[in-house]
Amino acid sequence: MKVIEAMTCDVHVANPNQTIQQAAQLMAEIEAGVLPVGENDRLVGMITDRDIAIRGIAKGKGPNAKVRDVMTEDVEYCFEDQELDVVTVANIQVRRLPVLNQEKRLVGILSVGDLAAIEPGGKHAGNALHGISRPSGQHNQVAQHATRLSPEDAEDA
Repeated sequence: MKVIEAMTCDVHVANPNQTIQQAAQLMAEIEAGVLPVGENDRLVGMITDRDIAIRGIAKGKGPNAKVRDVMTEDVEYCFEDQELDVVTVANIQVRRLPVLNQEKRLVGILSVGDLAAIEPGGKHAGNALHGISRPSGQHNQVAQHATRLSPEDAEDA
């Protein structure tokens, strides 16, 4: 099965120049804890409710701080035409993985929930949860089968 067959296509995107309050309001509206961050039709990062709390509020940044000041720039992603067996969120210990097309345009997001929906109680969701839950020491987004977004990626595409 291909990633495109399992991913969520309706993805809301934050702008790096929005405030963290605007991003948090959008997260609340769509009942999500993460937003891809896009600029000039390119994925440039991800922001989570945890980023807002830890990198924003805990560091004394107020609601008018910019998304770019707290987002994660070093983001793993996969391609829509990859096989699900190859792309595993367990390897990088994240619950959601942005999905790009071959032109490196954001086309969706792959979550543990998506994996559970395609195969309730099945191996994909179980493997993902097992991998996400294993202790890893310091948080790290190094992957074996996903691709890392770099600043050059955002500029090249």
